[in-house]
Amino acid sequence: MRPVSVWQWSLWGLLLCLLCSSCLGSPSPSTAPEKRAGSQGLRFRLAGFPRKPFEGRVEIQRAGEWGTICDDDFTLQAAHVLCRELGFTEATGWTHSAKYGPGTGRIWLDNLSCSGTERSVTECASRGWGNSDCTHDEDAGVICKDERLPGFSDSNVIEVEHHLQVEEVRLRPAVGRGRRPLPVTEGLVEVRVPDGWSQVCDKGWSAHNSHVVCGMLGFPSEKRVNVAFYRLLAQRQQHSFGLHGVACVGTEAHLSLCSLEFYRANDTTRCPGGAPAVVSCVPSPLYAASSGQKKQQSKPQGEARVRLKGGAHPGEGRVEVLKAGTWGTVCDRKWDLQAASVVCRELGFGSAREALSGARMGQDVSKRYECANFGEQGITVGCWDLYRHDIDCQWIDITDVKPGNYILQVVINPNFEVAESDFTNNAMKCNCKYDGHRIWVHNCHIGDAFSEEANRRFERYPGQTSNQII
Repeated sequence: MRPVSVWQWSLWGLLLCLLCSSCLGSPSPSTAPEKRAGSQGLRFRLAGFPRKPFEGRVEIQRAGEWGTICDDDFTLQAAHVLCRELGFTEATGWTHSAKYGPGTGRIWLDNLSCSGTERSVTECASRGWGNSDCTHDEDAGVICKDERLPGFSDSNVIEVEHHLQVEEVRLRPAVGRGRRPLPVTEGLVEVRVPDGWSQVCDKGWSAHNSHVVCGMLGFPSEKRVNVAFYRLLAQRQQHSFGLHGVACVGTEAHLSLCSLEFYRANDTTRCPGGAPAVVSCVPSPLYAASSGQKKQQSKPQGEARVRLKGGAHPGEGRVEVLKAGTWGTVCDRKWDLQAASVVCRELGFGSAREALSGARMGQDVSKRYECANFGEQGITVGCWDLYRHDIDCQWIDITDVKPGNYILQVVINPNFEVAESDFTNNAMKCNCKYDGHRIWVHNCHIGDAFSEEANRRFERYPGQTSNQII
């Protein structure tokens, strides 16, 4: 059972109809594989772990900034276009829900809709560059056919083999093999690369670098470490250095945003005269590691002047500040990761993972819905209506529903039992995607608000008379 908010409508019947998936083959690209004018100014790459050279999270560089693509409305046809942008002949599949790990930075494209024959991703429909309501947990990936386009000019492609990214960072304790308290707050800095975990050379390492690493790991600040002890320890151990020359300003939300260099495969001498970088972080005042490795919430000190409201999990929500005894919100103009990280650290967390805008967590501390278990309510298998008219939030039983694309249809007064001047606006249809764990509802239209294009999109799926698979 999963809760579904039906907004503020009541006395609605609900119909959940399965869409027939179109088993389309790979459409033929328009023509030649040379660099396309529509893609000028854009660069493409595949990223993430674990993966093969012809698959990964799709990342696009636009205006000098790398970003990802949201998986909402993503299809195999979009994957075909992107694989050709990357120099492959076609796509054999695509992935959703950040299978190759969540990216960082902007989400450049959302609701990407391609026919598959476009010469460039810029010819596909979308919400517009940088306009997205997704998180990086919804980053899309592609699986391309391991076959290159003949004569393809890859000047707009960052080759996977020659471009490495800092995607994951961890602290590995250098001493002690028994049970250690969690979380680990001090240890050797290690970054994940395709061959495993590598250490970072400490030559030129600064407190700014430590600040960024601690923030990535969820700690609000760093503290000094006994460097002499770790250097003595390093003389007795073997090391695998993969990164050097790290130079952070200290305001970065992720180590990948700092200036840094990866060692090349043929570098025989690595980190001469140096040792592995070591960082010690200050745990949040909200949590203290106990001997039982459990989180214990400490009493807050003083009156909080910043808080998060409306979030589903700790550490997320609408930012509110207290001024003159009144709580208020923050305008999202120029709101970015750096600003969000300041708030996160003030609240006892590390750097921000995302800076959400557009009132994604609601517009104000006011109660909108009264959701509770009032007994028999919701829709049973077979689409029987059992919910009460005075309940804001209803349930739909999707126990036996398989992952796939659906249409969610909401109808009020379906049998015309109540007289109305106009019945055409009593039905609402939405595209609905279910991946077995989460549900996306999008592209909703009410009755006569349908455009011709929207109607065609709904009508292309046959067998919508019931919720049975046709």
